[in-house]
Amino acid sequence: MKHFLLFIIFFHSVLYPQKRVKVDSISYYSYLAAESINNNKYKEALLYTQKSIDFCKRNNKTEAEAIQNYKLGKIYFDLKLHNDAIEILNRSIHLFSAVSNKPNIKVANAYYFMGLSYIEKKNYSLAETCISKSEEIQKKLGIKDQTDLINLQKGILSKTKGNIAFASTIFNSILAKPKSEVTTNTKAEALYQIGTIEALGKRYNLALNYLNRALDLNKNTKNLDQRSSILLTISSVYDKMLDKTNAFIYLKQHLNLKENISLSNDQKLGINDYENFKEVQRLQETLRLDKENKEKEKSDKFSKLISILAIAIISILSLLSLSLYKNNIIRNQTNLLLKEKNNELILAKNKAEEASKARSEFLSTVSHELRTPLNAINGIAHLLLEENPKKSQMHYLTSLKFSGNYLTTFINDILEINKIDSNKLEIEYINFNLKQLLGDIQNSLKEIATINNNKFILKIDPEVPENLIGDPTKLSQIFMNLINNALKFTNNGTISVITKLVSYQNDNAVIHFQIVDTGIGIPEDKLETVFESFSQGSIEINRKFGGTGLGLTIVKKLVKILGGEIKLKSEVGEGTTFSFDLNFKVDSMPIQVKPENKNYDQEIFKNKKVLVVEDNKINQMITKKMLVNKEMECTILDNGEEAIEILKDNAFDLVLMDVHLLGINGTIATQQIREFDTTTPIIALTAISLNENREMLLSFGMTDVITKPFVPEDFYTIIAQNMVNS
Repeated sequence: MKHFLLFIIFFHSVLYPQKRVKVDSISYYSYLAAESINNNKYKEALLYTQKSIDFCKRNNKTEAEAIQNYKLGKIYFDLKLHNDAIEILNRSIHLFSAVSNKPNIKVANAYYFMGLSYIEKKNYSLAETCISKSEEIQKKLGIKDQTDLINLQKGILSKTKGNIAFASTIFNSILAKPKSEVTTNTKAEALYQIGTIEALGKRYNLALNYLNRALDLNKNTKNLDQRSSILLTISSVYDKMLDKTNAFIYLKQHLNLKENISLSNDQKLGINDYENFKEVQRLQETLRLDKENKEKEKSDKFSKLISILAIAIISILSLLSLSLYKNNIIRNQTNLLLKEKNNELILAKNKAEEASKARSEFLSTVSHELRTPLNAINGIAHLLLEENPKKSQMHYLTSLKFSGNYLTTFINDILEINKIDSNKLEIEYINFNLKQLLGDIQNSLKEIATINNNKFILKIDPEVPENLIGDPTKLSQIFMNLINNALKFTNNGTISVITKLVSYQNDNAVIHFQIVDTGIGIPEDKLETVFESFSQGSIEINRKFGGTGLGLTIVKKLVKILGGEIKLKSEVGEGTTFSFDLNFKVDSMPIQVKPENKNYDQEIFKNKKVLVVEDNKINQMITKKMLVNKEMECTILDNGEEAIEILKDNAFDLVLMDVHLLGINGTIATQQIREFDTTTPIIALTAISLNENREMLLSFGMTDVITKPFVPEDFYTIIAQNMVNS
């Protein structure tokens, strides 16, 4: 019976293996880090490796800590963060030496990757030292399979010192080895290095021979950086041979590949992810040091107590106190010096990081900062128009409102481009009716078409499926920009929007779109630049027709995001044609028509108490006036701290909370209010920036969002909806 029960338990464990249980251990974190690297999630890989290191420190596992530091340094090396890689790999070597002085393959590899990092930083003397130490350890261990890699780096270092003959000998010895999958990358690099040597000697045909052989070998590897360097060198050789055509072809291939490499590296680990990880590391290190200092202080106090009890002679105690006092002064001076150096390093690091984000941060800040005064302009124009102005004033107020709306569109375009460039724009996949969408766009632009006496024609292929799955918002944005452009630059002509079904297989439809106009056309020398930001056909066109010069930039980027490529054909005086193909899933289910929102009832506003938290005096005045016009009672505060206190003791029907306030901001204030009040609607008022979105604001407990500068009808509608819901 006992044996039978054991068999049942074994059989059950085989058929139903236990699920992986989260365990705070080195092996568990190592497994998660490896899985993250395989899935190209380097942020998680850094996090789990650091957790493994922290676990090793807590449990005094020095050798395991050394191994995990080596893994962390290797991740930094793969991400091309060479300064971090050198620091962590060096730490790993010191930890290994603290455990044992015996040769270790990981120490050899750590020295090797440190050498490669120093080569990238062009610190060739330290690189040579590290490569030599790696070779020495590998010889002691009897490892021979990495000899070619070591020799390759020695050859590269010899070449940088001008020892061309010795470098060529090393590279040729690598090429003489038998071919194998392992040596392909090394041989390709050796061929590339010999090619560069021949190019320096102006033996261009021989250089091209080696470089083309290197390029052929590289195609069998995944080393894109090597391929990019080879293409650039080939272009340079052709340029020196005055073969401009081939020089341009290879240079273009190099630039395209370089862009792909850059995008791939950005996808591995974004700037924000890296900064956040380093900040977490810094905080953890600070907490660890604080804990050690506290433990050290306790230990010092205990030691002093023992010393006082054991030593009775006053002179010895005095000498000891004097010694401790001097040590404390020296330590304070050393700490002060270290703090100064650390501040210098932080400033240098911040400057380097800020340079890479300057463009998008500048545009985002400008567009964000303009929204607050623009809200005042639009709000004042709205209030004045509501107060029955004189006929002589109507023209000025209408012009003011038009200018405000124009600036709003311009700022929205800048923010849209920044969102696209920062990869913060997400694609929706919802069902929609393409024919209805195009019909609605045609109806909304009929009045604009009549201004210049234009005909607006819609031609839809009857074979195009009605119900598609895609992103109708971005598709509408593309059409609105292109059709508005066509209407603006066409007089007494025709604008045609044409859709054709290209293919329909397995519920996938490829649809071809064309926007054709008979307008003024675009000169041939401007066709390549019209898609650039702030670019138009000419200064004269900009003065005559106006516009921001951002519409086509947004169109090109949106079409690319949706998986297409926009094409342009134009002749001056004949007209312009924009065309692109997009792939859609076909939805066999009928589209559910959402009921339209009913207009709000004015009565809901009467005698309602509204708290406005806003630090801008002009916006306070405008918001209060708009609320009072609807017979609401309005209380104004200019900071979040007072809002928290007044809501503890007073009831309001609704709160309008500005996000950016002096002191604590609107999101933190809302979060604290929700600790004692979960029912009062709190609506965010925000000049929304690149790093803000509706979901982020709602996550702090806000009920809804109104974006500055706000449209008055939208402003009242959102307030009415939240009052009804509350």
